[in-house]
Amino acid sequence: MNQSSLISRARLGVILSFLTHGFISSSFFARIPDYKARLELSNTVLGLCLLASSAGVLAALGPVGRLAAQRGSSAVLTKSSYLLVFIAPFVGISFNAISFAAILFLFGVAIAAQDVAMNTHGVTLEQKSGARFMGRFHAFWSVGALLGAITGGVFAQLEVSEFIHALIVSAAVLALVISNNRRYLPGDEDKHIYEESVKRKKTPRLIYIMGLLGLAGSIGEGSAADWGGVLARETFGASQFVGTLPYIAYSFTMVVGRFYGDQLATRFGARRILKVGGLLGGAGLAGGLIVGGTSGVIVGWFLFGLALSTVIPLLFSAAGSMANKRFQGTISPAEAVAKISGISYFGFVVGPPLMGFLEDVLTLRWAMLVPAVLAVIISASSRIFKSE
Repeated sequence: MNQSSLISRARLGVILSFLTHGFISSSFFARIPDYKARLELSNTVLGLCLLASSAGVLAALGPVGRLAAQRGSSAVLTKSSYLLVFIAPFVGISFNAISFAAILFLFGVAIAAQDVAMNTHGVTLEQKSGARFMGRFHAFWSVGALLGAITGGVFAQLEVSEFIHALIVSAAVLALVISNNRRYLPGDEDKHIYEESVKRKKTPRLIYIMGLLGLAGSIGEGSAADWGGVLARETFGASQFVGTLPYIAYSFTMVVGRFYGDQLATRFGARRILKVGGLLGGAGLAGGLIVGGTSGVIVGWFLFGLALSTVIPLLFSAAGSMANKRFQGTISPAEAVAKISGISYFGFVVGPPLMGFLEDVLTLRWAMLVPAVLAVIISASSRIFKSE
C-alpha cells in the first residue's frame, strides 16, 4: 500500500477515534442527574466525584505523552481505546460515592490516554502528508458528543439503567475499536526516544504559552456551554426552549468552524485565522451582552463559537510542527500535545466555579465579559504562530 493510501486509511481511523471518544464521554455526562439521584449524592459530593475524573485526566496526561513518544501513538491509541471501553460499564455499577469517585478517576485516566494518543496521531498524519486535518478531527469529536448526549437523553427517558446504558454503548464502541485498530500508521512512524541527557532539558517556554492560550479557550468553551441557557432564562426571561438556543447556536458554529477551519488555515494561515476569529468572537460576545435580550445572547454565542472552534485544533497542529522542527530533540510531538492538553484542561476545571464566583460579584451578564476578553487575548497572541 502506498503512502497516500496509508494516510487516507489512518485519517479515517483517527476520525472514528475522535467520534467514539466524544460519543462515550458525552453519553456518560448526559446521565449525571441519574447517577446523582440513584446514589443520593449532594451537590457538593457530586462535585467532588466529578473532580476525581478531572484528577484522573491530569494524572495521566504527562505519563501518556512520554509513553506515546517512546512506543508510538498508534500503540497507545489502540490500548487506551480498549481501556476506555472496558472501564465505562463499571461506572454504571457504582454503588456509593467512594466507588463512583474511584471509577471516575480511572475513567478520566482512560479519557486522557485516548485523547493524547489520537491528537498525537493526528499531528503525525499532518506532518507526513503536509495537509491540515486537526480541525476536522475535532469537528467529529463534537458530532460524537452530540450523538452521545442524544443517546444518553433517550436512555434516560426510557428509564434504562446506567449500567445497561454503559454496556450497550461500550459494546457498540468496541465493535468500532476492533475494526479500527488496523487503520493507524505503524508505531515506528512517530517514536521519539531520546538520550537521558536530552530528556532532562526544560520544556520550551513557547509550549507553555500555547498551553495558556488553550487554557483561555477552554475557559471560554466551558463558560459558553454552562451559562448561555442560564443567562437567557434567568436574566432575559426566555422560555425553556428558547433558553437552549444560545447553546445550540454555539454548538453549531463550533462544528462548522472546525469542519472548515483546516481549509481556511491552509489558505490564510493559522495566525490570521486566530487573530480575526478572536476579535470577532470577543467583540461579538461583548456586543451581544451589551445589547442584551435573548436575541443578543444568541448572536453573541453564535459568533463566540465560531471564534473558539479553531483554537485547540490549531494549537495542537502548531505544537506538533514546532516539536518536529524548531524544538526537535528537546520535546516530542506527543509530549507537546500532552503539555498543552494538561494546561488547557484546567480551563474546564476552574472555569465553572470562576464564573459562578463572578456571577455573585458582577451578575452573570457582565461576568461573561471575561471570556470575551480572553478571546481578544488569544487574538493578540496569535503572532506566536509565525514560529510554526
